[in-house]
Amino acid sequence: MRGGGGAGDKPPANGMHGGAAHGASGCVKAKSSFLYGILLYVVLPVLFMYMVIVAISPIYNPRCSPEGAGAMVHFVVANPNASSSNGSMVSPPPPMVSADEAPTGLRHIVFGIGASSALWESRKEYIKLWWRPGRMRGFVWMDKPVDEFYSKSSRTGLPAIMVSSDTSKFPYTHGAGSRSALRISRIVSESYRLGLPGVRWFVMGDDDTVFLPENLVHVLSRYDHTQPYYIGSPSESHIQNLIFSYGMAFGGGGFAISRALAEELAKMQDGCLHRYPALYGSDDRIHACMSELGVPLTRHPGFHQCDLWGDVLGLLGAHPVAPLVTLHHLDFLEPVFPATPSRAGALRRLFDGPVRLDSAAVAQQSVCYDPEQQWTVSVSWGFAVMVVRGVLSPREMETPVRSFLNWYRRADYTAYSFNTRPVARQPCQKPHVYYMRESRMDRRRNETVTEYERHRVKQPPCRWRIADPAALLDHVVVHKKPDPDLWKRSPRRNCCKVLSSPKKGKDRSMTINVGMCREGEFAKV
Repeated sequence: MRGGGGAGDKPPANGMHGGAAHGASGCVKAKSSFLYGILLYVVLPVLFMYMVIVAISPIYNPRCSPEGAGAMVHFVVANPNASSSNGSMVSPPPPMVSADEAPTGLRHIVFGIGASSALWESRKEYIKLWWRPGRMRGFVWMDKPVDEFYSKSSRTGLPAIMVSSDTSKFPYTHGAGSRSALRISRIVSESYRLGLPGVRWFVMGDDDTVFLPENLVHVLSRYDHTQPYYIGSPSESHIQNLIFSYGMAFGGGGFAISRALAEELAKMQDGCLHRYPALYGSDDRIHACMSELGVPLTRHPGFHQCDLWGDVLGLLGAHPVAPLVTLHHLDFLEPVFPATPSRAGALRRLFDGPVRLDSAAVAQQSVCYDPEQQWTVSVSWGFAVMVVRGVLSPREMETPVRSFLNWYRRADYTAYSFNTRPVARQPCQKPHVYYMRESRMDRRRNETVTEYERHRVKQPPCRWRIADPAALLDHVVVHKKPDPDLWKRSPRRNCCKVLSSPKKGKDRSMTINVGMCREGEFAKV
């Protein structure tokens, strides 16, 4: 019987217990087979697919470059409805734009403003009109400290104040000038030596120079700052240009020097100043150094020295087909809007309205006709509308009227460096002027609305049968869509169309639409 089991084996107590143990063992085997099946047919395929995805996906691969991940994210955002069954969800990464290749903006410009402590209290009001604290870089260069020198520029709404370095070592022998010309001529070089990062252009102006910043950016963005450029404009005075040079950028009107040229100027300017002690001002000293460097003036008609006296209507009412960049000598000119008591107040209306709404279009002329009344209409957008009896050709209307005197306060038509015409060759054709009073943006139509009010002055007697604008028209409304890309196209005047004309005894207003000329549209006489 010992052969039936080991000495340590204990037989089951009865046959029932032996059958239960056999059934439990079969149940365990069935469960194990089920778990092995799940592992084999479900878990392992899922794990395999996960490993494949990890190996090929730029999103889940931890070694993927940031550019690749950015490209995938960019693709998913741009194609929210893309199907996962697409053969390849990964698009080519967009070209990376370096800081040096980014479009020129205000952050790339450093302004250097020449100022004097004696005139600072009145002149700083002009700077406040156009300066954008926090968005622009630059300095006002003084002969000595003023109150703002000790304050943060963020509190004053002005550029930081700098005191020019000593120029006593440089000779100055002009009998009618001022030694301040020496320190002002060195502003660009001193600004360059500050070593500010990311500067492409150094822009010079006076404390009574008003800039239109966005228009300045439009102009400078067309040039390569890595090449030597000297950009500005000569004077409006023929005599001034003869005395100095037609190849000189007049400093009050502002000029721009590329970084590449500023670097060369900073290296040689001190020696250059020693060679020209008899010159009068700062801008002709800069011009002398430019001549030594062999860099000519790149002219742009949007920089205005304004060597004029009186009413600027003629200049701004028929502005060249180019962005308005600067105005200067504002203390010698009447307020741009005659009904405004102060010059700075008049310019504030211009900057708070048209410059803010559509800077590129400010003072841009359009010529059209009111056939019902037989009037010629000239719109200088954001500034003034001129209405003239009869039909004057666009060729005549685009020529500035002599509403001003020359720099020597004489009514001499030969004294200007640009074409001019009389205010009226015939008394009946003296223009009726409507100055901009109000401007706003119509968000629903996405268009600007500028309103112009008649400037009430005595007109000469006229016996023409053509209706007198003063008898019918008090108010002009101009509709225009903003056009920030205006100067990215070839230069061309906008077109205008008279939508409604005043009727005798009824609404004394005219409505005009201004915009890019459509195909086949022009100012037909």
